[in-house]
Amino acid sequence: MRKRKAGNLLTDVELEFMTELWELGEGSVRDVLGQLPPSRGLAYTSAATVLRILEDKGFVESRKQNKSLIYTPLLAKDAYQTRSLKNLSQTLFDDTPATLVARLVDDAGLTEADLEEIRALVERRLRNDGG
Repeated sequence: MRKRKAGNLLTDVELEFMTELWELGEGSVRDVLGQLPPSRGLAYTSAATVLRILEDKGFVESRKQNKSLIYTPLLAKDAYQTRSLKNLSQTLFDDTPATLVARLVDDAGLTEADLEEIRALVERRLRNDGG
């Protein structure tokens, strides 16, 4: 089967499954289903379909173990976060990261501690790039 381009983003359901796989490290359909809230009420076949789609898209790989397929993420969570933020910056903030950050820090929901942490991160980055 041909793999689709891995450069795309995940749907909400795919991200939900990837989040569980990142936490597990690897797992079967039943392992992932066991991590989801019972109220989710997903059928085994639906979960298997989502994992197969993730494999087709190149986000996970599978291997046969006994009678089950074990799925392993091919993309680290931080790498996907970086990809998503770049896409967000390009599509919603005219490829201007400063505008994205400005919108974030203007958020009234941020505490003073949040802002101090952001400041420390920026200062550390400036020190590392400047020295």
